[in-house]
Amino acid sequence: MQDRVRFEQGNALDTPFPDASFAGAYSMNVSMNIADKAGLYREIRRVLRPGGWLVLSELAKGPGAPIDYPTPWAATPEASFLQRPEETRAGLEAAGFHVDAVHDKLAAAKAYGASVRAMLERGEKSPHRAVELIHGAGAAPAIANMAAGLRESRIVPIEVFARAP
Repeated sequence: MQDRVRFEQGNALDTPFPDASFAGAYSMNVSMNIADKAGLYREIRRVLRPGGWLVLSELAKGPGAPIDYPTPWAATPEASFLQRPEETRAGLEAAGFHVDAVHDKLAAAKAYGASVRAMLERGEKSPHRAVELIHGAGAAPAIANMAAGLRESRIVPIEVFARAP
């Protein structure tokens, strides 16, 4: 597949691609690290062809109390840029997208959390080894805060499906 795949590194707010150069875009757990959501959405819209699709798999602020830090994506609240699902929809629409659906994936995340706890209780390896490698000793409190945020609906995983006009 080497002749069909290439990796580009750049700024998500100013990509090195021409207008309308992609049929689709997928973003997983990116926007929570970007303060300028409007700029991100405009840039994605710019590089999509008319009718192009966008799928976001992100974490959002839930209706519960504020999130405890550290988390796997931010050590402090100042480094975290979560939005509520309705803010994500409004931002995408302001950038010119038609939002087909915003799915709340909290129930699925809670079920996954229960399966991870069962794995650990059986003595199996944690599926969060990447977080553990990246954060070292800080991984345990970050994972615990993430789990508490999900349990208490302070964090809500969402999937968004949108189209460029």
